[in-house]
Amino acid sequence: MVNKSEQGKKNRLKGATFERKVRKHLEIRGWIVDKWTNNVEDGKIRPARTNRFNSRSCGFPDFVMFKKYHDDLYEVQAVECKTAKYLDKEEKAKVQWYLDNKIFGKIYVAWDDEGEIKFTELEGGKK
Repeated sequence: MVNKSEQGKKNRLKGATFERKVRKHLEIRGWIVDKWTNNVEDGKIRPARTNRFNSRSCGFPDFVMFKKYHDDLYEVQAVECKTAKYLDKEEKAKVQWYLDNKIFGKIYVAWDDEGEIKFTELEGGKK
């Protein structure tokens, strides 16, 4: 039986590995991808706090990505990586805020479907 500490380490490793896989997947398809290091707090975008291990930002969503699609116009989208596909209530509210305030054109959740990366577009807080 695995204790909570060991399970937490395994989950963090699995999540970080999946994020790297998603990033590579997007970059191969022509997106410029960067770690989003902000979060929505009190109706404003603020720098995200580091997690308790001070190893990385806890921004939401995980990535901002953009691609030039005409002259000087860029499409800006965001991706949240989830191995289990689903967002919690707080994350859904943040998605709604980002979309209502036109911060990102689209927001996706990237999830693992038996080793294959799938994307679901998030529409407000519905997903």
